[in-house]
Amino acid sequence: MTGALYIVATPIGNLEDMTFRAVRVLKEVGRIACEDTRSTRKLLDHYSIATTAVSYHEHNEAERTKELIERLQSGESIALVTDAGTPLISDPGYRIVKAARDARIEVVPIPGACAAITALSASGLGTDAFYFGGFLPSKTLQRRKTLEQLGMMEATLAFYESPHRILETLEEIAALFPVRQVVLGRELTKLHEEFLVGTAGELGAQLAGRPSIKGEFTVLLDRFQPGEQIASDETLEQRMQRLLGLGLSRMDAMKAAAREMGVSKREVYQRLEQGG
Repeated sequence: MTGALYIVATPIGNLEDMTFRAVRVLKEVGRIACEDTRSTRKLLDHYSIATTAVSYHEHNEAERTKELIERLQSGESIALVTDAGTPLISDPGYRIVKAARDARIEVVPIPGACAAITALSASGLGTDAFYFGGFLPSKTLQRRKTLEQLGMMEATLAFYESPHRILETLEEIAALFPVRQVVLGRELTKLHEEFLVGTAGELGAQLAGRPSIKGEFTVLLDRFQPGEQIASDETLEQRMQRLLGLGLSRMDAMKAAAREMGVSKREVYQRLEQGG
């Protein structure tokens, strides 16, 4: 009989956010696979959990997956945790979950904290439709392209960002979406939890005026509104090529370009016919 793989969410800051079920599972499994055994040991000690912890991170994921799958097939149950929050959400874990599914091993989610959902729930932005984009690209051009493409979605956008790149990201958002509302969640559930609300330009200026910027950020960008003009250096032809490259038909690309530019589809058609 095979064991089960438990995907266990852990607190993102406040240790009281651990669920009763999560504590029980971590005590009952044969071992716990975690990003950093030292970090997880603090949580385990807090709840008097003596289960053996082994490292499972991006540098040993391939090798460790094979070992853990063999243990699961032999009947041992294993819990997968991350340093904070829900495993696989911008953290390692996909490889072992897929391998377990392929091997017909039971995968059991133990839900709990997630920074993106925590920030979204308290943001005041629309929650009926949202898109989680993980960490934005570190390179400026790639980050701008990603923001341009995702910024046209009629859904709240959620990203993670580090303290040393948050000002650059806010500058890009301000350049593309100068009037759109942004909500920053910092140090969520921790002692110095903070929510900042305003335009990207306002928030960038506020953070730039601080002696230092600390803590991981969850960045929430309000959804695209019909008629909103998106700042871009692209020509109409370049915009059309980008949209066509995403797999849109010419008609759909024209509609999307019109939406991005805040003009009618007829105007886009006329400008394309005139070569400009």
